[in-house]
Amino acid sequence: MKSVVPDKPLLFLKPPTAFITEGNSIKVPKGCHELHHEVELGVIIGRKGKDISEIGAMDYVGGYTLCLDMTARDLQEEAKKNGLPWTVAKGFDTSCPVGSFLPKEQVADPHNLPLWCNVNGQVRQEGSTADMVFRIPSLISYISSYFTLEPGDVILTGTPAGVGPVQHGDIIEAGLGSLIKMSFKVQGEEKYI
Repeated sequence: MKSVVPDKPLLFLKPPTAFITEGNSIKVPKGCHELHHEVELGVIIGRKGKDISEIGAMDYVGGYTLCLDMTARDLQEEAKKNGLPWTVAKGFDTSCPVGSFLPKEQVADPHNLPLWCNVNGQVRQEGSTADMVFRIPSLISYISSYFTLEPGDVILTGTPAGVGPVQHGDIIEAGLGSLIKMSFKVQGEEKYI
């Protein structure tokens, strides 16, 4: 079944407690029985802005990173079915593992970067930022029309095909070409209650 391409970006927020760096584990949230990985390019905002035009949007980029948008898929589907927000499914603690900071000067074209994700050494996702539904200037302009962007804010840009489940003990490895690589272990709920 083919996904419907939206005419505008779908927005949701992740709180600061969602962010983790290497050396920390992704923790399966309570009540989740289907946790999925989604590898994405993260755009890091470098200066404050509101109602930013697409033409000047790239001036607000401070750099890039690699992100995993971890999603409690069963909790998300339940929320969708009931017309509720995805707050728990997308924003639980550890739901946004991030890689190292990459200054924008080190990226010639953020719209042409390979993205990949492996689970336990098996390729799950391979794609390119060239296939993003919404380009970075469009995302920044749209988001800033509703929210003031602050330095350090991270915008996740969408994921390639191959999203899938992970479970306790799995190792997720992801990369942004050869620019950034990262690895995280999944820790099941019963291990941190």
